[in-house]
Amino acid sequence: MKTQKYTLILGASPNPKRYGNIAALRLYIAGKPFIPVGIKSGQIAGKKIEDLNALKKYDNIDTVTLYLSLINQFPYEDYILSIKPRRIIFNPGTENPSFMSRAQKEGIEVLEACTLVMLASNTYD
Repeated sequence: MKTQKYTLILGASPNPKRYGNIAALRLYIAGKPFIPVGIKSGQIAGKKIEDLNALKKYDNIDTVTLYLSLINQFPYEDYILSIKPRRIIFNPGTENPSFMSRAQKEGIEVLEACTLVMLASNTYD
């Protein structure tokens, strides 16, 4: 039996106008398992938004999709690398050359892309 792989949404928000929220809903609609993680509590698509500051260790994370600005990523860089995702998606406005380089050196695929566009164009695997 194949192990389910998850997308970790860093910067998830209960606010339906935020892209982290929209991405969660689109992943849900596409049938892609995800874990929303953010600083504000709430729910998205029936899933509790996990506390970003808890730095909870997750298993089976395939993708980390970032909705944190460059300055807000720094405290979580080591945490993200420790999860050992297959890839990190740097959504528009989250590009971070230093962290991207670190991730690539760890063997993690780095994409400057938009999760929403990838889902809409059927290129999110």
